[in-house]
Amino acid sequence: MKVGVVGAGLVGATAAFAMVLRGSCSELVMVDKNERRAEAEAADISHAAPMSHAVRVSSGGYEQLNGARVVVLAAGVNQKPGESRLDLLARNAAVFRDVVPQVARAAPDAVLLVATNPVDVLTTLTARLLAHSSAQPVIGSGTVLDSARFRSLLAERSGLDPQNVHGYVIGEHGDSEVLAWSGVSVAGQSLGEFLKGRGILFDDVFRSEIDAAVRGAAAKIIAGKQATSYGIGAALARITEAVLRDRRSVLTVSAAAPGDVAYSLPRVVGGAGVLETLMPKLDASEQEALERSVAVIREAAAHL
Repeated sequence: MKVGVVGAGLVGATAAFAMVLRGSCSELVMVDKNERRAEAEAADISHAAPMSHAVRVSSGGYEQLNGARVVVLAAGVNQKPGESRLDLLARNAAVFRDVVPQVARAAPDAVLLVATNPVDVLTTLTARLLAHSSAQPVIGSGTVLDSARFRSLLAERSGLDPQNVHGYVIGEHGDSEVLAWSGVSVAGQSLGEFLKGRGILFDDVFRSEIDAAVRGAAAKIIAGKQATSYGIGAALARITEAVLRDRRSVLTVSAAAPGDVAYSLPRVVGGAGVLETLMPKLDASEQEALERSVAVIREAAAHL
């Protein structure tokens, strides 16, 4: 139940804090090139343990990751206002070429969970960096957060608990992501059937408003506070728990088939990482949109 977090910036620290609050693990180690920052974040987070769960929190070098079952890769620079996730690629790819081999040597048995943007391309890069030296599972946080935003907004419009609305965002975690409307369901009913029964009009305006809110959520948050952290922190904790406890949870994590790029689909996540990939119900336009979204990732990955 040991977890490592590489990168003690806002996302890494918030993910670590979420894991302590949720009791996701029993031990957590923070690593950062800024050792003082990692030490300070670990100390601050550890002070929450007496009020939440008895997680042992510390900091150190890569060698302290030995024995970790999951290592979250949150190192790199953040997205700036007006900047796309793909704009980050060159800078964060250089960071990953340095970090990933060191993590793999220190924690050869860990599932590597990529959080840094552009997450699909960096998940692809991580898998490629390890392809000839390690069989370590590599997954990205993908559209787990986007899917949560989708469900939350649908629940708000429907007057429901978000946990009872089932739907997925797939493809790229970015501007080309696809909201899979065809597969959205509530209590075994399609979303359209459910909303009709409640007298809520399910039309193009409804869909476009939700689509814009999901797709623009990160940009809106970044414009107001320069970064996103809480949602992704909770998503990383949730994915980590699925691995540590072999929960077989269906989550839209990003993963790559051999020879292909990583992108998000509903996947069964357990102790060995991705155990199975599931294809949601898509209509023809959604299938075409998914293919275009994957093509965006392939084009970016071609420049790695």
